[in-house]
Amino acid sequence: MAMLDRPVDPARAEALDAADPLRGFRARFAIRDPDLVYLDGNSLGRLPLATAERLRTVVDEEWGGDLIRAWDSWLDLPVRVGTRLASAVLGARPGEVIVSDSTTVNFYKLALAALEARPGRRSVVTDRANFPTDRYVLEGLARSRGLKVRWIESDPVDGPTTADVEAALDDDVAVVTLSLVNYRSAAIADMPAISSLARAAGAFSLWDLSHAAGALEIGLQESGADLAVGCTYKYLNGGPGSPAFLYVRTVLQAELRNPIQGWFGQRDQFAMGPAYDRASGIRSWLTGTPTIPAIVAVDEGARLVEEAGIANVRAKAAALSAYAVELHDNWLARLGFSLGSPRNPTRRGAHVAVRHPEARRLTEAMIRHGVVTDFREPDSIRLGLSPLTTSFRDVWTGLALLRDLGGG
Repeated sequence: MAMLDRPVDPARAEALDAADPLRGFRARFAIRDPDLVYLDGNSLGRLPLATAERLRTVVDEEWGGDLIRAWDSWLDLPVRVGTRLASAVLGARPGEVIVSDSTTVNFYKLALAALEARPGRRSVVTDRANFPTDRYVLEGLARSRGLKVRWIESDPVDGPTTADVEAALDDDVAVVTLSLVNYRSAAIADMPAISSLARAAGAFSLWDLSHAAGALEIGLQESGADLAVGCTYKYLNGGPGSPAFLYVRTVLQAELRNPIQGWFGQRDQFAMGPAYDRASGIRSWLTGTPTIPAIVAVDEGARLVEEAGIANVRAKAAALSAYAVELHDNWLARLGFSLGSPRNPTRRGAHVAVRHPEARRLTEAMIRHGVVTDFREPDSIRLGLSPLTTSFRDVWTGLALLRDLGGG
């Protein structure tokens, strides 16, 4: 990286790294190229070393040795790992979270269940900046069921507000669904206030936690959220395509029904009965046979967050993003860049978006120079700041390169 041979002192980044209480976790991940700066953990987290070892055990000893007998310990994995996520990551109670399927499938299940529980209501509320898969599912449900999607035109940086949601609500709304952290700008929505507004209007609140789980203190119980989904391959480091999770508040589990009735959600699945008799509690939200190696990988990623402590993880994420914003203001603002994330750190997740008219070209150039980040339309470079693996020196290096590429 010859471009970085400029007299800019990285001593502050090194001091921040030395004082970081989570600095030891970085060594517990596979880092094959120590010169590569990876600022894309908000898309795919690094591989925990413990995951590779655990998977070898699953393959060699459990599958390879125990064969079908291994299902004696595998059957409850979706619930057991869900319980770990509930307590260590999501601020939920045991029996409210389960690991299954993909985020899209889980979102479909919960959205349709909520709609069927409000049969007289014909509208759902979301924002146009919501994550695409959620919007696509809602559009499909609206088309097939004759519903209307009420679109919130939210601020591109600050995201949807309580006032935006309140203006869209009436007694025809069945579901209000938003992302807790906006995938482009990292804006954090006010989950407690918006969930309360939805409940007061007689609607369900359904949250996508994909860009929050493993990086924020979410507090599902305290927030009053009804339903939630999220992926596990970002800050939870579950691996590419790792299964998602879903959350159903305990008081709603008797009322809402999984619309995809599969044999793993059957009360006595091995009786192979003639009719569907759903299992009790959160198990009823399972569908088909779970992918055991993938769930095991989620478990190991969640263990690391549990060990680090979600409060410490959140504090590190806030510190990393604050440093990135500081470097943006000092280096990039004069070069035609603008901040695409909220300035208030309490309203900013664990990535920082930097906007520039040539963002796509700059992102491609950064990757060629050994700093991996990503581009989001129309003009955002996302700097993913995974608290367990990203160093302050990584942030310094990435922003210094962007400054040089941008003409500083």
